[in-house]
Amino acid sequence: MSAYEACAAHTQRGELAVSSAGVFWLQTDPAEGNANLWYLSAQGPARLGPDWLGIRSRVNGYGGGALAVSENGVFVVGEDQQIRFIDLADGTCSLLTDDPGAAYGGLVADAPRQRVLAVREAGGEQQLVAVSVGGELRTLHSGQDFYSAPALSADGRKLAWTSWQLPDMPWVRSRLWTAGVVQDGGLCECRHWPTPSEASVQQPVFDRARLWVLSDHAGWWQPWYLDTLIGDGLWHSGQSAELDHANAPWQLGECHHCPLANGGWARVQYRNGSGELWLLSPEGGDAFRVARDYSDFRYLRASGGSLYCVARSATHLDAVLQIELQTGQARILAGGENPLPGSRPALPLDIEVPALEHGEQPVHGFFYTPKLASPELPPLILMAHGGPTSAAYPVFSPQVQYWCQRGFAVAEVNYRGSSGFGRKFRLALEGRWGEADVEDMERTADHLVSVGLVDGRRVFIQGRSSGGYTALMAMIQSRKFTAGASMFGVTDPLRLRAMTHRFESGYLDWLLGPPGANPERWRERTPLYHADCIAAPMIFFQGGQDKVVVPEQTRAMVDAMKAAGRTPELHWFEQEGHGFRHQANQADMLERMFSFYRRHGRKANERAENMS
Repeated sequence: MSAYEACAAHTQRGELAVSSAGVFWLQTDPAEGNANLWYLSAQGPARLGPDWLGIRSRVNGYGGGALAVSENGVFVVGEDQQIRFIDLADGTCSLLTDDPGAAYGGLVADAPRQRVLAVREAGGEQQLVAVSVGGELRTLHSGQDFYSAPALSADGRKLAWTSWQLPDMPWVRSRLWTAGVVQDGGLCECRHWPTPSEASVQQPVFDRARLWVLSDHAGWWQPWYLDTLIGDGLWHSGQSAELDHANAPWQLGECHHCPLANGGWARVQYRNGSGELWLLSPEGGDAFRVARDYSDFRYLRASGGSLYCVARSATHLDAVLQIELQTGQARILAGGENPLPGSRPALPLDIEVPALEHGEQPVHGFFYTPKLASPELPPLILMAHGGPTSAAYPVFSPQVQYWCQRGFAVAEVNYRGSSGFGRKFRLALEGRWGEADVEDMERTADHLVSVGLVDGRRVFIQGRSSGGYTALMAMIQSRKFTAGASMFGVTDPLRLRAMTHRFESGYLDWLLGPPGANPERWRERTPLYHADCIAAPMIFFQGGQDKVVVPEQTRAMVDAMKAAGRTPELHWFEQEGHGFRHQANQADMLERMFSFYRRHGRKANERAENMS
């Protein structure tokens, strides 16, 4: 696999919606880079809507919920952030909102009232709104800083949603709300439902009189329900495993659990970072796991006797699945292509790094062995995921395969602060960014060396954005790494804080503590101020149009290293933004990184031989 092939834009499938009208999903066009609307026709997967219509929400910067379906049409959010309706009878595409400066997301169809519910963002505020097929905009609820996608009961009489307030992120603290929906479509009896203890709540969904929601007040994002008829505010356990049943809600409209007709359910749960899909049949009995060939599941939707979802695996591309509820049999409706025909990819192996202290959780990750045979132990590339409140998943990555085909072992590490391992582990990064994550990256390298899987003389570390920050802090604090790579990584958190968008405006203060009260900590955790501590080689990649990690952050870091007598490499891509989009530039970055690692890996070997 060449670098160009590794960076080829593989088809990706995202949001999924199901109604009596059929199965619909968003699919990224490899040539255009836009998400388009697809559906399952009698002849198979087919594109729907005008060719010019790209679909994407930018609410909170990360979007989500750009698709909803009713019995006679599809609501979507276009690239211009306005809502459109595609009539399934005649294929016409109508503009419903003409709202300059506003963005919409979290769409939910309200079929009985011929409208769509949504989160509207404009002027630094958000509201829950309804938009009719005639284009009438109505505010349903306001006053909270942020809103999730709403959930509507089957009879259309109840509405539920979650909200959160600055400076919190939704995975730290949020609130559950319900309201009645009156005859004219407005809300009544709005109230919030306090959790038994401080919690993050997400993904409310009605099942007749029960309101189900994922709450982590008991330590994990688990399903709980409230009885909306009694209204006593008691939280009842869904009798689930002590595992996270969702990941961090960066986007609107995610769905990892789904009630089934007559009392059954479908749930995703994350075990050691890998997703599992479990069903409890409406007929009762024991829950059983399905679709075992897949390791991550999103957008669960039930219709008729089937469950639909988007699934990912370590060996194939994203697939739209239909799962027969009685048997658990899975069928691919779209996608699931083999990305490496004629060869077998390197597969992820679970790794567990023992906890530092008794009572603490171990650190998990995924280890990929090289495909290139060699009598020597392989060099190791440690990858720090972005976020940082996110996770690495055991799913197909062409760039991981690129490294494995060239003789490198790769480890993706779910350091403290990652999602999918419970509330305590997720919040362990509070005030400790650039410390706890770095410790865990270093401990993972030590563990893999100690068990004889990799060559301790050739250990590299890399990351993108916040992962680049982790890599830089590791290079500053440790001498274990042969070399490091920062791809548009954060070098000056205080400058980033001054420029960040509203959704994350309190995030850096949570990760490092308020700067006014913790000036020394901010200075200690700012790579720019410690460029002279990086003794090993560094390579930097930066886009000239980056609006998140502005180009001056990387240029200042490189200049500071040069002033300290170091010789960092900087590769500048003037037309790229935050995350390179052009395949040729992505390939160039990979090739330059490979040359850099190979060159410094050889030098490390030569030094070791000379010392012996």
